[in-house]
Amino acid sequence: MGAFAPAVALIFFLLASGLMIWRLDVLENKGMEGTVLGTLVMPYCSGLSNIIFALLLGLKHGEGKLVWENCIVNNATNLTLLIGIPAIISALVIIPKSSGPVKAKGKKKAKKPEKKSSKAGDHLRINRLSLILTLFAVIFFTGALWALSIDRIIDQSDAWVLIGLFVFWQFFQVYDVVKYNITKKHKMNMFIFVEIFMILIAGYIMFESIDWLLTWCMNLGDGFIGNGGLGWLSGWLMVVPNAMMALYYTFKKRPEIAYSSQIGDGHICIPLCIGIFALFQNIEVPDFFHYGLILIGSAAVVHLIFLMFFGRLPRIIGGLLVLSYGWFVYQGVIPG
Repeated sequence: MGAFAPAVALIFFLLASGLMIWRLDVLENKGMEGTVLGTLVMPYCSGLSNIIFALLLGLKHGEGKLVWENCIVNNATNLTLLIGIPAIISALVIIPKSSGPVKAKGKKKAKKPEKKSSKAGDHLRINRLSLILTLFAVIFFTGALWALSIDRIIDQSDAWVLIGLFVFWQFFQVYDVVKYNITKKHKMNMFIFVEIFMILIAGYIMFESIDWLLTWCMNLGDGFIGNGGLGWLSGWLMVVPNAMMALYYTFKKRPEIAYSSQIGDGHICIPLCIGIFALFQNIEVPDFFHYGLILIGSAAVVHLIFLMFFGRLPRIIGGLLVLSYGWFVYQGVIPG
């Protein structure tokens, strides 16, 4: 492909990411509920690049620590930087203070607004419950990975445990979608399958571009811009779709999707991607990246507290999350 090959592959990767986000937005308009879209469908699309990375690196007999770094960097970025920045732009309000029943001035018109307001409030509370449950899953999966990695090795038996946890969680999510559709007597538009096909096309383009970028980067040597920093570099590259989603839905005033897409994406990396690679070969856990697990778990607890007790993530907390990510990058990248 020549000297411009990396740039061309990167452009194709970004175009494929943009196509996915565009068609995901259409999916919601055709019957996919917002938080379901964010916790069940979007993670597969935004996290597809991480799955491809883990699979390709396993097939190429790459280093396991690169997959570990990729996944930890991805999740740490999602839960701190990519939720913190939208919170700074516009405080992520899941339950507005004015979401309770609105009092009508006239007696005759009191019932109708109150009924509509009550339904809207119930929908917001369900969104919050969905996010809280997803955060509990993040904490549980992170804790499980920490427990399995105490001996500094993730082997094949650990891999099956991690993949099994992910599959169980997905069954629960599918059950939740089916229950929602039955209780709401909701039918999905059949054209959803056309959108899914287009998303698969974007996934194939992403596969080819990542395969080329991975091969190119591994041939650059052992420096940070090369095989030595591949875990960090790939982690940053693969959060680009997540960043696009977070900013897009923040400016669309859909904080529940901006929030759920970042939290839900974490399940793809931890536990699925680490489990996929460990099926091929053992992963030796880098010392520093246990701090990454602590950061991910701590960020999830912070989100949980503010969603449970306040129904929102204030701007100041968003700023602190961004600063914590800066500390994580500094400690991990800057020598000594």
